Amino acid sequence: MLNLTDLIARAQPGDAVLVRSDLNAPLGGSPPSVTDETRLVASLPTLRSLVSAGLRVVLCSHLGRPTGPDPALSLAPVAEKLAGLLAARGAAVPVHFTGGMPTGPDRERLLGEVGPGEVGLLENLRFDPREKGNDPTFADELVSGLQHFVNDAFGTCHRAHASVVGVAERLPACGGLLVERELEVLSDLRGRPARPYWVILGGAKVSDKIGVVERLRDLVDGFVVGGGMANTFLAAKGVRVGGSRVEEGAVELARQLLEHSGEARWVLPVDGVVAAGLDEPEGTVVDLETGEVEGMILDIGPRTIDLAARALHGARTIFWNGPPGVFEKAPFAEGTRSFAELLADHPARVVVGGGDTAAAARRFGIAERVSHVCTGGGAALEYLEGKDLPGLVALEASALRQGPR
Repeated sequence: MLNLTDLIARAQPGDAVLVRSDLNAPLGGSPPSVTDETRLVASLPTLRSLVSAGLRVVLCSHLGRPTGPDPALSLAPVAEKLAGLLAARGAAVPVHFTGGMPTGPDRERLLGEVGPGEVGLLENLRFDPREKGNDPTFADELVSGLQHFVNDAFGTCHRAHASVVGVAERLPACGGLLVERELEVLSDLRGRPARPYWVILGGAKVSDKIGVVERLRDLVDGFVVGGGMANTFLAAKGVRVGGSRVEEGAVELARQLLEHSGEARWVLPVDGVVAAGLDEPEGTVVDLETGEVEGMILDIGPRTIDLAARALHGARTIFWNGPPGVFEKAPFAEGTRSFAELLADHPARVVVGGGDTAAAARRFGIAERVSHVCTGGGAALEYLEGKDLPGLVALEASALRQGPR
């Protein structure tokens, strides 16, 4: 895969570059504004490099899950925030935005406005249903009049969409600085990480993480399991989990994972915070080995937190994917907060992956205190599983077509 340095070396002054970024930032308020700028900040190094080289930058991204044009999901607030972030970091350049649709007359008008060293942002790609279908005509429209393509949206590399795959098949393409960094970190996690190596898993379903467990179980020293998926593992061990959600079709799978993971250790919850529902003002700590669960397990308890801390002591590499409790609700946030603080203070190389986990890291103020926070949850998991990500495959194919560096 070629990188940004390769593209800049080959580009001519004033060339137009299509950049696929992940600007899928949450919006709030009226009028709407960006409430979490994490993904926008992550896109800045690539944008600043291209702007400094005097190239014309045409950005594209999705926002939310619209099924057609939706003013509530316009990228207009993102354009405004992006301009402010660039200015604050010494790259005060216009960020042109025309709205409308991502292709057609609105796109042509935008291209006419963007000069060398300037940025333009197309409207939400998913306003056009052809984006998700990797429609060739949509890809043709996106690349018309442009000379290069940069994929800097690692979080969408597992999607075979037009702005990820189709455009890379039509323009000389490379990975951006964010994609390069993500691959560096994740390649190490699935290659030869410093050991002891521990993986913390949460989330709802065992089936969502089976690929990661099977790929990593011969590399890791152990797994710490929390969240909803822990209920399925507990059920596999014969623990009565009351009304907690159990993935019934995966109980046998969980049992096999516990029994056939080589030398990898498993740390499962020994106590939990139980309540009748998510809206309860508080929960009760229940000993899962001896007590009776009357309700749902919505967080891990203090003994489990201590057990995990002792297991992780001495680890040199830790990958955390999935919160151990419903941290969005105050009565059930202590487990996730404790994990976050434990990892922020841990001397190991700590990598946080997954949208909910990254949100937890930001909520509890540790995002800047760990080694790396992945910007793409699903893409990160599929990469760790060893799957071929369509976006990366398209970049590799483009590199072959372009020849030696």
